Amino acid sequence: MKLSDLGFDNWFEAHVEDSRQADQGIARVTTVDRDAYLVRNEFREIPAELAGKFRFRVESSFDLPCVGDWVTVQYHNADTSAIIHGVLPRKTFLRRKCAGENVDFQMIAANIDIAFIVQSCHFDFNLRRLDRYLVMATDGRVEPMILLTKTDLIPHDELEQTLATIGRSGVTAKVLAISNITGAGFDEFRSVLVSGRTCCLLGSSGVGKTTLINRLIGHDAFDTKAVSGTGEGIHTTARRQLIVLEQGAMLIDTPGMRELGLLDANDGVDQSFEDIHDLSMNCRFANCSHTQEPDCAVLEAIANGDLSEERFCSYVKLKKESEYHAMSYLDKRNKDRAFGRFVKSVKKHMKKR
Repeated sequence: MKLSDLGFDNWFEAHVEDSRQADQGIARVTTVDRDAYLVRNEFREIPAELAGKFRFRVESSFDLPCVGDWVTVQYHNADTSAIIHGVLPRKTFLRRKCAGENVDFQMIAANIDIAFIVQSCHFDFNLRRLDRYLVMATDGRVEPMILLTKTDLIPHDELEQTLATIGRSGVTAKVLAISNITGAGFDEFRSVLVSGRTCCLLGSSGVGKTTLINRLIGHDAFDTKAVSGTGEGIHTTARRQLIVLEQGAMLIDTPGMRELGLLDANDGVDQSFEDIHDLSMNCRFANCSHTQEPDCAVLEAIANGDLSEERFCSYVKLKKESEYHAMSYLDKRNKDRAFGRFVKSVKKHMKKR
């Protein structure tokens, strides 16, 4: 296997010389489980840990290696273990705001070509949650694609209604409807999994992500649990991991996410809601808030039925959330840097004494 088979292309080649020392190799992170890593090179997958110097200079969890990253490593113990010294620049990424009150980024995966946003047709389908996933993908320059699973659990006319709902909502991402049970839609799904391409599965717990991977592999390589009384699956995936499929494509499985907060994702919001952004360009005022200003193109589109009020409310909510957390994050980083400068000045003063 070559590094190119794992997705190492000319873009990364152009950045590698500025990122590694002469005695360091290149590998891709395939698994992150708390502070433990697995990396893969041309020959094998091996355990890895962070170099102390690298860990010390990291300012945010955003700077730590995540699944899909290309890292510089030194090999030890007859090349059976590795020390990670740095992370190459990321071409694309998937990130969210950390769960809870902590205002910081949490990396989901990096260097992704396609993000499969998985929702079950049965009970999980939620258009507003879908908006959040689409913003996450677009913000990280990742192509989004929607996978509707468990199509065997609903009548065909209900599936058609769901597809029509997505179409009317303004979502432009491609939609694939599949069933892990009957195999419906799998041929089209497999055609997207091209050799050398990295894809990622995103979605809530129990929508069938792990079952989908097992079907692609052809056997139950990963554990799943029996469905609940409602027909929904139960969460089993506990860590992010990259799997190389037989046809050469790479697929990243992720645990279900209960929270999907946005942080500093204004560009992703505008691109995901491109219809609203384009309408706003025709408003009389450049700083139109789309609430009560005269000659507001967005309000006119809502009044005419060309834009649903529900979609506009989703846009406003995600925009405000992203901007609010961005301000809190900037304030946090400024405080962290000020404290870092204070610590350095104290150490310098202690040395003089």
